[in-house]
Amino acid sequence: QISERSSFVFLLIDILQLAILLYLTGGISNPFIIFLIIPSVFSSSNLGFKISLFLVLITTLLIIILTFFYQPLPYPINLSNIINPFVYYSISISLIIALVFLNYFALSFGNESRIRKEALNRMEEVMAKEHEILSLGGQAAAAAHSLGTPLSTIKIISQELMKQFKDNKDVQKDIELLSSQVERCNQILKKLSLNPIEEDEFIDRDISLREYLNEIILSFKEISSKNFVFNYEQDSNSFEITKSIEIVYGLRNFIGNANKYSKENVIINLRSDSEFTEISIEDDGPGYPRDIVPKIGEPYLKTSKNNELSGLGLGIFIGKTLLEKNFAYVNCGNSKTRSGAEVIIKWKNRELMNI
Repeated sequence: QISERSSFVFLLIDILQLAILLYLTGGISNPFIIFLIIPSVFSSSNLGFKISLFLVLITTLLIIILTFFYQPLPYPINLSNIINPFVYYSISISLIIALVFLNYFALSFGNESRIRKEALNRMEEVMAKEHEILSLGGQAAAAAHSLGTPLSTIKIISQELMKQFKDNKDVQKDIELLSSQVERCNQILKKLSLNPIEEDEFIDRDISLREYLNEIILSFKEISSKNFVFNYEQDSNSFEITKSIEIVYGLRNFIGNANKYSKENVIINLRSDSEFTEISIEDDGPGYPRDIVPKIGEPYLKTSKNNELSGLGLGIFIGKTLLEKNFAYVNCGNSKTRSGAEVIIKWKNRELMNI
């Protein structure tokens, strides 16, 4: 596919060589003068506004020049070919009017076509991500079914160990912890096997985005020793949004990643004004490997570095897809102010209120 600049050069050459040919064959009186406006109309329907405008101006200038300067067409000696000059002027004026109107309509139709094409590409991208999500859901359900048996075995063994070491309190504490974690795994696997539309009890009411983040941060503080810093001084919006499981899961995924990879601190900033609401999640960890930064948001990522903490990118993929499904713009990269990763999540307020 040729670039816009190359297309502009080709169309300009077509206009100029056609103008030279018309100059040598009667100028404005040549009935084929109509072909002079075709390149600019084509440009309006397929190229940018500035290029199209420049070609329209060039074509208009050439029509005016060909009205006054041209080589007359040869005609038989006994045939009078005298035309009133006002006829020439009317032809040039009609051509310029046609040029303007045709380019206007071509530009309008071209813009509409581009918008429809972008919408179609967007829809195909969303459908592809939905397919990935459904595929992951099926794999999760299969994993939940397969892991049920080994977890039951661990639970039985832990109960037997409790009986054997009932006099050893230190060992009993470890076994109780093991049993509680097995029970937690069972609960998680049970949720994976249920209908995903089922309501989550984590947040059970409509609250503001600030309260969303507060609840999520508190849930991580209970199980993590990391320092969570939540800055919301620049948040000027207090409107409540409808409870969305997808937003909760998406935010928990990104905050959970920051908690997992940070050394000590997780910084969450909430900013909003009359038009936009933005959340930034930063950590002081190693950040994203450079070789996967361009691919962040795709599932099953592999880095060239052997890092025991590196994953497959499924958490980011799921979180990004769920948030984008709810009208969010999500950008993942490395922080410019800290050593770790940074995730920016942004909504238009009117779309956030309509969730």
